[in-house]
Amino acid sequence: MTTTPAGNIQEKIEEELESARTVCDLKGATSGECAAAWDAVEELQAEASHQKQVKPKNSFEKFCDDNPDAAECRIYEE
Repeated sequence: MTTTPAGNIQEKIEEELESARTVCDLKGATSGECAAAWDAVEELQAEASHQKQVKPKNSFEKFCDDNPDAAECRIYEE
C-alpha cells in the first residue's frame, strides 16, 4: 500500500465504508465479497493510524542522521 496524505486517506476510508455497505447489502453479510470489502476498510484505517504515529524528525535528528559521528550525536552506553 502506498502512503496517502492524511486528509485524502480519510476520504478513501469513507468511500470504502460506503462500498463495503453496498457490497454486503447486495451479496450478503456472510459472503466472501463482503469480508474482502471490510478488509479493505480495515487496511485503510490501519494505515491512517500508522501515519498518525510516525512523527517527523526535527532538525537535530536529521543532523545526526547525516553526521552520526558528531560529538552531539554520540550515544554512550553505561
